[in-house]
Amino acid sequence: MLFFDIIVVTYVQYLKNILTHIVDSYHILETIEDKPGDLAKTEKQMLKINGFIKVVSNKIDPDKIPSSDFKIIKLKFSEYLTDYSFEKEIETMAPLYSNDVSRIKNMRIKILEALKNKHMMDDVKELLNNL
Repeated sequence: MLFFDIIVVTYVQYLKNILTHIVDSYHILETIEDKPGDLAKTEKQMLKINGFIKVVSNKIDPDKIPSSDFKIIKLKFSEYLTDYSFEKEIETMAPLYSNDVSRIKNMRIKILEALKNKHMMDDVKELLNNL
């Protein structure tokens, strides 16, 4: 039984680590000052978040996480990946508007709003605290 407990703890710790990275990148997105050149910083954090969300969606088995909240978050992550994609928009925007502070701010705000949709980030923070 001890071996099983170690595997579960390790699996939960793995999820906790990934969720921490998502929250950290989210906080960085919130604090970017929208200066010329900050579009690259915004893109970097968004790509990190998306990558971690994909890992959780594809690699984490909900049956191995002892929290019913995880299944809800996994569903929200899946919906986020389906409903939102900012990569092409940033790619198109970068050569033309990478120094336009108002466009940088608007893009960052759109990304933050997408992450807040359906209280996804609140749920992530709550699950992180409960794990």
